[in-house]
Amino acid sequence: MKSIKNNYTFWIIVTCIAIFFVNLDAIIINIMEARNFITAREMIQDGHWILTTLNGEPRYQKPPLPTWLTAFSAMAFGLKSLYALRLPSALVTLLLVVFFNKTTVLFSKNKKYAFVSSLILLTSFYIVFAGRNGQWDIFTHGFMMVTIYQFYLFFTSEEKKYQRAIIAALFFGFSFMSKGPVSLYALFLPFLIAFGIVYKYKNMASRILPLILFLLVGIVLSGWWHWYTYIFDAEAVTEITKKETSNWASYETKPFYYYWSFFTQSGIWTIPAFIGLIFPYLKNRVFNKKGYLFTFLWTMLSVILLSVIPEKKSRYLLPVLIPLALNTGFYVEYLIRRFKEMKNKRETIPVYFNFGLIAVIGLVFPIGAYLFLKDSLAGNWIWFGLLSTSLFSIGFLIIKFLKRKNIEKVFYLTIAFIISIIFFGMPIAKTLSVNPEYNSLANLNTWQEKTNNSVYEFTGFCPEMIWAYGKPIKVITKNGKTEFPTESNYGVLVSEDQEQNFKNTFKDYTIEKVIRYDMNPNAPGSRSHRPRLWRDLYLVKIK
Repeated sequence: MKSIKNNYTFWIIVTCIAIFFVNLDAIIINIMEARNFITAREMIQDGHWILTTLNGEPRYQKPPLPTWLTAFSAMAFGLKSLYALRLPSALVTLLLVVFFNKTTVLFSKNKKYAFVSSLILLTSFYIVFAGRNGQWDIFTHGFMMVTIYQFYLFFTSEEKKYQRAIIAALFFGFSFMSKGPVSLYALFLPFLIAFGIVYKYKNMASRILPLILFLLVGIVLSGWWHWYTYIFDAEAVTEITKKETSNWASYETKPFYYYWSFFTQSGIWTIPAFIGLIFPYLKNRVFNKKGYLFTFLWTMLSVILLSVIPEKKSRYLLPVLIPLALNTGFYVEYLIRRFKEMKNKRETIPVYFNFGLIAVIGLVFPIGAYLFLKDSLAGNWIWFGLLSTSLFSIGFLIIKFLKRKNIEKVFYLTIAFIISIIFFGMPIAKTLSVNPEYNSLANLNTWQEKTNNSVYEFTGFCPEMIWAYGKPIKVITKNGKTEFPTESNYGVLVSEDQEQNFKNTFKDYTIEKVIRYDMNPNAPGSRSHRPRLWRDLYLVKIK
């Protein structure tokens, strides 16, 4: 029993399973997932494994490794299984956390600190989100974490240099084949700079040849797919590259300081993460000063490098959360070790506020959630009861142990708080959004079977709707030019903003509105009801 209690790797894996593998199919598909899942489906159904497509059109913006893994999972467990489609993301997140822990043990020589930091990482908001979604960000950083682990060993040990270089190159290639150079730039490069500043690069003469081997293998694994697509579909690659390059400088551009609230992306750890970044305060309180400097520099360099890029989105901060968890772990480990001795209110008040707020949320949840959700709880009373009981109990225990200044138990209860939401809250989430006018585009198949008509998209497609439909729909208007179908009768799907343009374009045809397909989870009139998620179907006839 004692061996299991202190087996931190075992508990990390158990916690990862609880957070990333339970109720994985509870949330509806989002736009990024729909794009990726459509590409996986077209691999399986149309054989587009290398020259990848989205709605039948070339999609070379993202390398295909995560899509391959998703397609394999779908082939094994079912293409219609949302759980199967998201399973590879969960598995790669587990890989990320395990090698994060192994790397942390290497530089800190403290398994307890590594355990605490790993729990912080796997419960950080955007890590939880990315690990439970079929998006490719988690793949590139998960694979790169293995490369970082191998490089730490490579630079600090005189053994197995070639073996470590080859393994590092293999996972470097996997990372690049997941989302290009994103993780190289935002996670690996800051690691190399921080490592060089704090630990120095020693005995480099004996490492030059293994490094050359790493570069050669890494370049081949990273670049072969890009070479292949350029050779066999140069026109599409050139067009996509121009568009992507333009986006970096003109799309979603934000000021340099946009990312400087990055610590809020850790969610429940926002306050500890912020305090952990106050270097003058914490540098003399941590158990490992060099290790703390290393994690601080790694975090800040990652933020700075990302801030230089004009195009900015909050999800691009995912790699920052990895070193940030290490940095925050130093602060939490200090609290666990010394909080009972603290007398200064400037140190204790933020702790009481942070964990006290979590406790209060748990205590008021049963009443507050009932008042807010009572009209949506039909059929979910068991789940609501379990969630309310668990959160209330955890809130009560957090207050109890805060009074005793037992921060270690408060910390573990905070992890249990997140797990309770995953276990008991996710099933409720399925029924919270209700649109009485919901009509999936999957039902278009029934209309086509009855009428024997082809259907086209007028100007552009919505990925979530194409996913629901089950196969590609040809877009007939591109770059302002319309390619009129040759059939005498056919259907055209039209978005709200293109309605007048459609009527003008087809003024010489007979058009009749048939039905609206609305895939918004919320009703028309609500703030979250998006025109992007509905299409009007028109029947077009030649006069």
